[in-house]
Amino acid sequence: MTTIRFPTGRRPSSSVLGAAPGTVEDLKAYLAGGGYTDATGPDELLRHLAASGLRGRGGAGFPAAVKLRAVRDRGGVPVVVANGEEGEPGSVKDRWLLRARPHLVLDGLARAAAVTGAVRGYVYLSDPVAADRVRRALAEREPPLPVEVVETAHTYVAGEESAVVRRIDGGPALPTAKPPRPFERGVGGAPTLVSNVETLARIALTAALPGLRQAIARSTLVTLSGGSATPVLTEVPYGVPLRTLAAELGAPDAAGALMGGLFGGLVDARALDLPLEPGALAAADTALGCAAIRFLAAGTCPVGTAADAVGHLAVESARQCGVCVSGTAAVRDAVYALAAGTAGPDTLVHLDRWSRGLPGRGACGLLDAAAGLAGSLLRAFPERVRSHLRGPCPGCARASSPASGPGHRLTVAVPDVSDAAADDRTEPRLPALKGTP
Repeated sequence: MTTIRFPTGRRPSSSVLGAAPGTVEDLKAYLAGGGYTDATGPDELLRHLAASGLRGRGGAGFPAAVKLRAVRDRGGVPVVVANGEEGEPGSVKDRWLLRARPHLVLDGLARAAAVTGAVRGYVYLSDPVAADRVRRALAEREPPLPVEVVETAHTYVAGEESAVVRRIDGGPALPTAKPPRPFERGVGGAPTLVSNVETLARIALTAALPGLRQAIARSTLVTLSGGSATPVLTEVPYGVPLRTLAAELGAPDAAGALMGGLFGGLVDARALDLPLEPGALAAADTALGCAAIRFLAAGTCPVGTAADAVGHLAVESARQCGVCVSGTAAVRDAVYALAAGTAGPDTLVHLDRWSRGLPGRGACGLLDAAAGLAGSLLRAFPERVRSHLRGPCPGCARASSPASGPGHRLTVAVPDVSDAAADDRTEPRLPALKGTP
């Protein structure tokens, strides 16, 4: 089971983790912590968000203030959506937030509605436990606008913003071609803000603690996993070296990492000296994405990890775009052959060509992720790849066929969140990550 750790020995008031992340925060506890305050109005909040540089936490990292303005200025009567459909198998932050701090997310949703002028909202998710917690929170406090909980089946693409709109409108949770984008024409044809739940949580925190806006904007929830170590959910300020996080997870000798869920691709051990900061990671040809990081512990073969990842993507394809169906399958088969030691020299040529030619050709980012994984494997671990042309490494030879679909080797479990009484929530016994600034 995934554990939760505070980022430092103290509990900063600007932390999205809150005071007791192992228990459900009810209305009384949320109000006691300063929630649902009227001190910061919509226009002032928008200025704070712009000044802080808060970026979305769904993976794309788009500036939150810009997205809010785009919906507000589009005209019509907007809609706001809290997107809690967490498709990346290595990420648990969004489901934890909805299970443990539903009021924080609903507070952020209401503030986004006030900024944009929206008159209705949705919470979109696939986790039944989270759905129950959100409905209970809505019953505890009637929101300032009607809010509906919409459940969907859990898939990799169901959280893509056009898939969100399509599902709320009664269709399948599958991506559509762009344009129009949801901010132009979304739910019911209205301008729609589709915002990740962590982004909304940080919007609510900024409204309550505007003086701490920089700390709020420049910290992020991360899911750490890899090897035999127990996965960890924690909150990390930007700037912490990846190597520090690997050591705290229990993988100090990590040979690299799978970054950003599946979207950031593979990086080698040298990249672990990079800071956890979106710009620095992008400059190094990787990505923070949803901030799920799987470290390659000693004995973990990057070829096998890539095979698991592209196998999952091939299974999760929406099967709407021919190029995605054929492209992800081709990448999967080539990486599977590498892992098994049956690939020929032309396999590397094909993977290189696909890694450069496939991105941007599908309706969503799934094909991009598969192509990016192939390219990152070739760049980060060329010697390991070439050695697999001569035969599988011992680890890949011992492994079963590459895993895919629900329950595969990259999946991380959501931390336990109990329904303990409020009186029991004041002193959580949680370890702290050491070494973070």
